Amino acid sequence: MMNVASTILLFLLAFSFHASHSSSSSLTKGSSLSVEKPNDVIVSPNAVFSAGFVAIGENAYTFAIWFTQTQTQTHSHPTMVWMANRENPVNGKRSKLSLLQTGNLVLFDAGQQNVWSSNTVSLALTELRLKDDGNLVLHEFQGGNSLLLWQSFDFPTHTLLPGQPLTRHTQLVSSRSESNHSSGFYKLFFDDDNVLRLIYDGPDVSSVYWPNPWLVSWDAGRSTYNSSRFAALDSLGRFLSSDDFTFKTSDYGVVNKRRLKIDCDGNLRVYTMRDDESNRWFVSWQARADTCNIHGICGANSVCSYDAKVGRKCSCLPGHRVKNHSDWSYGCEPLFVFTCNGSESSFLEMPGVEIYGYDSNYSEPNTLAYCENLCLEDCNCKGFQYSYNDGENHFKCYTKSQLLNGRSTPNFQGTMYLRVPKNHSRFHQESFVGYNTRVCFVQIPRVYAGDHVSRILRFFLWVAVAVGGFETVCIFVVWVFVVRTRQKSSTDQNGYHVVTNRFRKYSYSELKKATKGFSEEIGKGGGGVVYKGILSDQRHAAIKRLYEAKQGEGEFLAEVSIIGRLNHMNLIEMWGYCAEGKHRLLVYEYMENGSLAQKLSSNTLDWDKRYNIALGVARVLAYLHEECLEWILHCDIKPQNILLDSSYEPKVADFGLSKLLNRNNLNNSSFSMIRGTRGYMAPEWVLNLAITSKVDVYSYGIVLLEMITGKSPIQNIDGEDSYNGRLVTWVREKRSGTSWLEHIIDPAIKTNYDECKMEILVKVALHCVEEDKDIRPTMSQVLEMLQSHESDPQ
Repeated sequence: MMNVASTILLFLLAFSFHASHSSSSSLTKGSSLSVEKPNDVIVSPNAVFSAGFVAIGENAYTFAIWFTQTQTQTHSHPTMVWMANRENPVNGKRSKLSLLQTGNLVLFDAGQQNVWSSNTVSLALTELRLKDDGNLVLHEFQGGNSLLLWQSFDFPTHTLLPGQPLTRHTQLVSSRSESNHSSGFYKLFFDDDNVLRLIYDGPDVSSVYWPNPWLVSWDAGRSTYNSSRFAALDSLGRFLSSDDFTFKTSDYGVVNKRRLKIDCDGNLRVYTMRDDESNRWFVSWQARADTCNIHGICGANSVCSYDAKVGRKCSCLPGHRVKNHSDWSYGCEPLFVFTCNGSESSFLEMPGVEIYGYDSNYSEPNTLAYCENLCLEDCNCKGFQYSYNDGENHFKCYTKSQLLNGRSTPNFQGTMYLRVPKNHSRFHQESFVGYNTRVCFVQIPRVYAGDHVSRILRFFLWVAVAVGGFETVCIFVVWVFVVRTRQKSSTDQNGYHVVTNRFRKYSYSELKKATKGFSEEIGKGGGGVVYKGILSDQRHAAIKRLYEAKQGEGEFLAEVSIIGRLNHMNLIEMWGYCAEGKHRLLVYEYMENGSLAQKLSSNTLDWDKRYNIALGVARVLAYLHEECLEWILHCDIKPQNILLDSSYEPKVADFGLSKLLNRNNLNNSSFSMIRGTRGYMAPEWVLNLAITSKVDVYSYGIVLLEMITGKSPIQNIDGEDSYNGRLVTWVREKRSGTSWLEHIIDPAIKTNYDECKMEILVKVALHCVEEDKDIRPTMSQVLEMLQSHESDPQ
């Protein structure tokens, strides 16, 4: 009997080892590919392409298609050409791709969460295969006929393979960086005029940069007279598009491995693999030779310069500093307070520097003195460009409302004049602060708790060593193992959210120690109390201890997962959570300057900081309302929930009242109770009207009025009690008189503010707090008004 048991155990051990090192040519109904088996992949018949799980971070995996041969022997990452779940990496344990009996191809994360699917249905024989051209196809077979259900060629990510079409329904989207494969800021697509274009679609602005935007389509060699919107690269290296755009690669005529990719720096390139032992990729064509022509590459208030030897260099304009050294898309910020008073301004001359776009005025021919006066008379003018027109033998003048898409080139026959305060004479001697950079190297951290070692394999190895024991002992050990495995599986299913939402799960004892027994309270709200703490890695953290939770752990983690899908510079960053017994805690980054409410009450915020806070909060609310995959309402915008970092950048916090809604259901009635804070709540809450994103717009308007006036919406104003309206009425009444700004402005900033911007801010605030929600602007419209400082929103 003992020999029989040993034989069975050894057989199971061998089977486990074989199953973890297998590859196949297809996937059939009822079968799966496991993330825990590195060689559990589908290979094309010619062995050029493979499909399976690829590690893209610490315990973060994507299901992808890649070239089987890597670029070099030392290059550990495969060359991926398609990804199923680029936005939502899965866990390195218990994740799998399954072809269900229903005919649906589904990617499951740990705990059986559906991350991605083909959304197909078939009752017939169904099979998933990887073709020789790199196309992953799902077929069903009926009566000897094969019917295509789904194919990866219809859903490209950042790469087109030879023979793969780009159509009106598809687009290429760059990765965020070389290490972060989520969607970035650059896209290749067919525009509404049937022309193939490259566009920078950034957090704040969008602009086309290829073909050259100053050219009409026919001057760029493009035709709008087509309706097919079709483009493709062939295996010989020729690209054809229905708008008459075509090119041939430098090695055209030779059949090699190729791929057309929009890189994270915004350039469109064709890569060809060398036909030698090195298996290296080289660039055989690219859309932009000078990558400084690509918009958004260095961010706002910066200049891009290119040298063939050292590559691209991003530099802040004089008097500015870089916002984020690891991500130049954030650009630079001024070190001075911009003044609207022309007599207090001067201009810094920057020969050979060109700032493209955002011209508030254009004039030709004109003198330099005329351009200076034109800019000084415009409160929104941040500088002007003065360039020579060869063809007409005179100078042109462009005043700039924003300083974007800057580049320095000796070929540009013109000069940029940067507007700076007169008392900052040091800027006139200051050179650019430059950094050599490839720009797209930023990595958004994904913290995953990983354990790649197979517990089953470890168990059988242990049993194989202990097989000389008695048969009864062996059976007992096997039984204990099965029971514990099931218990562990149940525990892991509750804990898998930590993997999918890049948070760390803390124990209650860890957080109790970090806060010294919850001794230093730094805030309190309707949802719980916030304490200051120091984590084990010495990071300062704000730890929110929620009031005794009535919800289960699964429901709590599901709500936490909403925050995990958000990523914005003006959102408070969550580092982890605790869900242990009745304890529910959230761990956030610590904000050195506390809340906006604290700073307003202490009169420590100058005008420039207040305006920057208004912009930052507008940006993040526009992101939550219109840019997220889900529609997220905050529902409790108030100064207490706007935190300030060391640079006074605003961070919106406290999602305790947030709501995730369906964009298509504008008359959502899923709110069962009034939400928000007295004084900041929109009338819809009290009148029992449909709740939309306009409730956040209203609260934002009240916050603006509070920053302008220094008065709380619930304090007595002119001897009357205020509740959701008295502050608004008071400002409207004062505005109807003469010198109205002087009567409403907070005394703390009365002698130092930009009158033009202040008027815009008041108008925007009053527009946001209209009683009728349909009259209120959206947050993207608010942001546009604040940034452009143009028309009266009312």
